[in-house]
Amino acid sequence: MNLDQVIQWMLNALEKDGCLYQEDVVDYLVKNDLMDLLKENPDGNLVLKLSVNSAFKKKTEDDVVWVKPDRYWRYRVPEDEPGREARG
Repeated sequence: MNLDQVIQWMLNALEKDGCLYQEDVVDYLVKNDLMDLLKENPDGNLVLKLSVNSAFKKKTEDDVVWVKPDRYWRYRVPEDEPGREARG
């Protein structure tokens, strides 16, 4: 499985559920032995590499926002401020 296929899986999961948790993507990558798309953060947790985040952002920049406190993506709503990050 390559990066484009992972991004497509992420898009499908987002469309199906309306939101996509980073933890679910990490679990998917671990289960599918795609550790090369993950890195360890300073807290010792596995997170997505920048290449995955960048590719996903490129495909969803206008219609998806990142909810930082809860670490998930969701579709943009009219109340969202400009930019990638949302409040909840």
